[in-house]
Amino acid sequence: MFDPTALVGFHTWLSLVAIVAGFPVAAGLLRGHTKPGWTGVFLSTAFATSATGFGLPAPGLLPSHIVGAISLALIVVAGFALYGRLLEGAWRRTYAIAAVLAFYLLLFVLVVQLFLKVPALHALAPTGSEPPFALAQGILFLIFAGLTWQAAIRFVRVPRLAG
Repeated sequence: MFDPTALVGFHTWLSLVAIVAGFPVAAGLLRGHTKPGWTGVFLSTAFATSATGFGLPAPGLLPSHIVGAISLALIVVAGFALYGRLLEGAWRRTYAIAAVLAFYLLLFVLVVQLFLKVPALHALAPTGSEPPFALAQGILFLIFAGLTWQAAIRFVRVPRLAG
């Protein structure tokens, strides 16, 4: 028999691994290089967490499914740019943008989950439409808007591979 709690736990662990791996990947992009080991972990676990999200129990199409679909598309584009096009030409910038945006979506969902599951945060924003939630998501968005911009510029400007 299928146990949805096992899938939820697996999905959660995949998400956390992808988030941890996302930090060195993003830092590398800002320095103009890839981190091959971290990148493989990031792309594979980010893909797996988005894909497993569709298997979680849900009453129908939810905003989380839309975020998951967007995330999957970004990860596929990033993977194709990196592994299929070897970061040649415009694919270098495409990779940087897609990878950072996929990382952003993981953290966006993390903030949502924190406000849902952490009692102190949930008390501040029980419906997710209160100012503390909007402020947290707004700050995250601004940070990642700047990070995406910088990665797109710096990763193209300094093309090299680092271990």
